[in-house]
Amino acid sequence: MSEVCVKICGLGTEATLDAALEAGADLVGFVHFPRSPRHVTLEQGRDLARRARGRAERVVLLVDPDDALLAAAIDALDPDLIQLHGKESPQRLAEIRARTGRPVMKAVGIATAGDLAVLPDYASVADRLLLDAKPPPGADLPGGNGRSFDWDILRDAVLPAGTMLSGGLDAGNVGLALARTGLSAVDVSSGVELRPGEKDPVRIAAFVAAARRRA
Repeated sequence: MSEVCVKICGLGTEATLDAALEAGADLVGFVHFPRSPRHVTLEQGRDLARRARGRAERVVLLVDPDDALLAAAIDALDPDLIQLHGKESPQRLAEIRARTGRPVMKAVGIATAGDLAVLPDYASVADRLLLDAKPPPGADLPGGNGRSFDWDILRDAVLPAGTMLSGGLDAGNVGLALARTGLSAVDVSSGVELRPGEKDPVRIAAFVAAARRRA
């Protein structure tokens, strides 16, 4: 059985980044989206990404970025992967991938089985898919809301290798989530926080350990 791939997203300090790296996270995510409590400036992201270079895959999370923001984020963070968490179309994903020369991961909000219908189109152009709980009506954030969706929706779904599960995960339920979905990659943000935007090194270590303990 292959080891579970773990991404810790929304990191904003050297201490919590180091905690994620020391816990063995495979991917570390930096959010550049001003409305998010996990937002980091491009200068902050530059320093954190440099610190993580060669130790984990570095991910910059952007929401419906225009070409100027893409260029600035690439210049600052030199990310290994671009995570797109807005309403980007498959065509836009293809443009971003071609323009930047970087792999892209598309986050797709899931609430019902019907939401899976768009996955083949995104899978044809994205290097990874991330299945997150669809935000509640009126939510300010497209993700990181601490909500989960019905994992049984995925039971009979045919998903690309490397598809990541997100939304409402924490150390207490990640093992069950992996067992129920059959996936082998997970992404967590709010589930390892003391409060929105404040990561907890203890919870980070517990989450990675719990994900890797799956049966």
